[in-house]
Amino acid sequence: MSELIFDSELIRRYDKAGPRYTSYPTAVQFHTDFGVDDYRAQVEASNASGRDLSLYFHIPFCDTICFYCGCNKIATKDRSRAEPYLRRIYKELAMQSELFDPARKVRQMHWGGGTPTFISHDEMRELMDMTRKYFDLVDDSEGEYSIEIDPREATAKTIAILREVGFNRMSLGVQDFDPGVQKAVNRIQSEEQTYAIIEAARKEGFHSVSLDLIYGLPHQSTATFAATLEKVLAMSPDRLSVFNYAHLPEIFKPQRRINEADLPRPDEKLAILKSTIETLIAAGYVYIGMDHFAKPDDELALAQASGSLYRNFQGYSTHADCDLVALGVTSIGKVGDCYAQNLKPMDEYTARIDNNELAIFRGITLSADDVLRREVINQLICNFVLTFADIEKQFKINFADYFSSELEDLKPMMEDGLVEISAEGIRVSSSGKLLIRNICMVFDIYLRNKTEQRFSKVI
Repeated sequence: MSELIFDSELIRRYDKAGPRYTSYPTAVQFHTDFGVDDYRAQVEASNASGRDLSLYFHIPFCDTICFYCGCNKIATKDRSRAEPYLRRIYKELAMQSELFDPARKVRQMHWGGGTPTFISHDEMRELMDMTRKYFDLVDDSEGEYSIEIDPREATAKTIAILREVGFNRMSLGVQDFDPGVQKAVNRIQSEEQTYAIIEAARKEGFHSVSLDLIYGLPHQSTATFAATLEKVLAMSPDRLSVFNYAHLPEIFKPQRRINEADLPRPDEKLAILKSTIETLIAAGYVYIGMDHFAKPDDELALAQASGSLYRNFQGYSTHADCDLVALGVTSIGKVGDCYAQNLKPMDEYTARIDNNELAIFRGITLSADDVLRREVINQLICNFVLTFADIEKQFKINFADYFSSELEDLKPMMEDGLVEISAEGIRVSSSGKLLIRNICMVFDIYLRNKTEQRFSKVI
């Protein structure tokens, strides 16, 4: 499963903009004709399924801004801003819970941001208490309850409290340990701070610790990033995410503080990626796909091996069968056959919740074709293999007839060695795994129809 071939020439040829497919259709296709009534109808239909639930809480506040960041966040030193926001979250929890069958269990939960550890210890306890008041959370052995941690915003006591209230997985932002890179992106974070949090997580019995890195940041080189990677591997995380920095200052204002001349050249950036992949594979990590690596005994690696891996807005997941309920400003949920997104401006979100209304402002109800293509893309992006018979049985189609144009468009990729196509299905080759987004894009009807898009480069 970890076999991977880095073909620089192929990567250069296929390196174009494309979606990351945390959803299909992607958020570009969400529209404001979709509203609260559409969402309610989807929830009502989903209640009959008895599916488990996943909860996502968006905590948007950050004490300082990292210049590379493209997330939806609010930069503030004022910690008191959290309290009124959390009061709205509690109201939203109550309104959402009224829609769902109380017998449905919450098997997954994630706090993201922003910086979830921006809120106080008492507020962490209260938010989890209120969550349990309105939804039924499974026990620690069954639940996947994760939180994003900024090591600069946490202590050993923070980690103990998070474990006490029910969290059992965490991801830590690192990006790079090099002092010059940290200064250029306004994220000063010592190895000692990071290591202390990892040690605290292990002491408290967290099931999994993941670290996030970014390549392509200013002043990075193959040598400097290799030094960071050596320090990271000494910490032995269960998972690693190694993201490509997408420099889009016209979209993300903080990135305007980054000097474009300081960014590594494309050849150096590729060299960093190649070196990183070789180092991680040599260290025993499995390439999960789309920037993610995991130890062979990690849940993600086991799910991929069994063909049950899934992808959603938090990245790769092991529970494809959960409906995702989104809470907080700008958050996105997936219930039944729809995606629904909350309002982005804080004042509009606040006004809607204060008016005792859900804050959904746009989304999409998936067509039968959307559901089919979502499954095809998910199988490819998660498992690197697609069996035609499975899709034909599930969707009552003839794959070769339905996707005749797509199979024709895959032929150049087959000639380039990215995929193998047989009568049984499609298998992504060792040299095609890094270009999985390109392969999935062939099945994206909105890209085929040249719908407006704004995406980052695939590498």
